[in-house]
Amino acid sequence: MKMIHSITQLKEIVRDQKKSGHTIGFVPTMGFLHEGHLTLAKQARAENDTVIMSIFVNPLQFGPNEDFERYPRDPKRDAELAESAGVDYLFMPSVDEMYPDEPAVTLTVNKRTDALCGLKREGHFDGVATVVMKLFHMTEPDKAYFGKKDAQQLAVIHGLVDSLNVPVKIVGVDTVREDDGLAKSSRNVYLLPEEREKAPAIYKALTRIKEAVDAGETNVEKLKKRAADDLQAHSGAEVEYVDILSYPELEPINEASGTIIAAAAVQYKNARLIDNVILTVKGRA
Repeated sequence: MKMIHSITQLKEIVRDQKKSGHTIGFVPTMGFLHEGHLTLAKQARAENDTVIMSIFVNPLQFGPNEDFERYPRDPKRDAELAESAGVDYLFMPSVDEMYPDEPAVTLTVNKRTDALCGLKREGHFDGVATVVMKLFHMTEPDKAYFGKKDAQQLAVIHGLVDSLNVPVKIVGVDTVREDDGLAKSSRNVYLLPEEREKAPAIYKALTRIKEAVDAGETNVEKLKKRAADDLQAHSGAEVEYVDILSYPELEPINEASGTIIAAAAVQYKNARLIDNVILTVKGRA
């Protein structure tokens, strides 16, 4: 595996790969890699000639009171894990390399942001879209891999690619979980022991929504209330939201039909955790 820190060097490598007729799989991350990231890299390895992973903690997607400085970083460990997952090129630029000056142009996301995490993170997905578009231009991938745990982000990226006719196939990869169901996340390291013990309640509450829908319940308000009550009783955290929306449009619905997302966010003392399940209502797609 080769480590790259400059955009110029990255573009030279991409040009050479394209000249050789190699397909490129791209895995964008913010580092502090865990099994979820490595699953993305392994799928990219299986489906492409060349795998490029980026590690960049993007300041544009952090609000003024969010955890940019505290976001966990361990570049040495990340490099070892990336290599073990079959990454060929690891792109780890500095902030100055990515944004040498204040950007003259940034992207604005007009849809799929006024729900879920987007409600309280104004400008967050604009920052995500801007950095992802920059990385797409740098890596020119055939396929790009994103985890379904960040389902709103995945929906936004699909919208970005469709709206701007970006020639890349977006691959959504299933959430990787701990044995007790907790979605793997870089922020899990901030959980206190007693919080870690209760955090699997998030996925359990969402799973109960799926079970209720499978059993025939379609009233969204009833489904949301049951899940919110479950979380309030068992998560040991402040419940920020429980919502059920159409997917990937992320529009409000009254009755569960077609493809939907059930999502939740909870705030522990030092970590905000999100999770979701995406399902198709049987007989109503």
